Amino acid sequence: MSVAGVLPRVPGISSGTALRHALARAPVYLILGLWSVLTIGAIVWVVLGGLKTKREVLLSGWSLPASPQWGNFPRVLSEGNLGHYFVNSALTVTLSTLAIIAVSVPAAYVLTRAEFRGREALTNVFVIGIGIPIPLLFIPVFMILAWLRLADTLTGLSIVFVAVSLPFTVYLLTGFFSSLPRALEDAAAIDGCNSVQIFWHAMLPLARPGILTAFIINFIWLWNEYQLSLTIINTGDKRPIGLGLYALQNALQYTSDWPGLFAGVTIAIIPTLLLYAVLAEKMIAGLTAGAVK
Repeated sequence: MSVAGVLPRVPGISSGTALRHALARAPVYLILGLWSVLTIGAIVWVVLGGLKTKREVLLSGWSLPASPQWGNFPRVLSEGNLGHYFVNSALTVTLSTLAIIAVSVPAAYVLTRAEFRGREALTNVFVIGIGIPIPLLFIPVFMILAWLRLADTLTGLSIVFVAVSLPFTVYLLTGFFSSLPRALEDAAAIDGCNSVQIFWHAMLPLARPGILTAFIINFIWLWNEYQLSLTIINTGDKRPIGLGLYALQNALQYTSDWPGLFAGVTIAIIPTLLLYAVLAEKMIAGLTAGAVK
């Protein structure tokens, strides 16, 4: 059987055209396939390392553990204080992400729908904010937090998280709100809704895919953030999960407790993996919806 014979037939498209399209996309599929294999392989390698003994980790990184060492996980949570760091990140990142959404959604809607002088200039300010390198903010951010007496606090870290995440989130949601039809707003206005009611009852439900996408992207980024946390947080008990893993790596490298480190990394990546696995389809739908106007 020829290759063209197994390709799906699309009305109006010949088998030769379908074959050319498939061959043109082959490099993209190859790259995505290799990237997926490498990513999944790295995750499997880390999880397997967390279930092994020290000897098994040093002898072979890819072999299955003879007897899974499930005790590595509760041990690193208690002895490595990773459980406390996990709670710090969970609270800080969740509250920060909710605050980002609460500020960005109405801001993006106003920038998209309202007509006022300086609207385009204000939109450009958010776009410019995306291009500012994070390392340039270390010194001014720390000085401002020190002046406000919020340095070395999770509250100060949350405020910084919200501030640096607003430009991208507003830009993302602006593109999504632009794709929503204005006819629905006109219909709601005819029914007697004011501007706030139109936003709350008509536009906000339609914007849920975009809002969910912004929530997932910000949560994953803030959960894995390291540089800002290292600049702001100095006290050990206030460390988020990223700084906690670095401290754990420094402590365990002298005892060669690599299974404990692998177990800690596995615990750290579980929330983002679960969030993406459960909501990936809705996130992709939100991105594609916001890309088409």
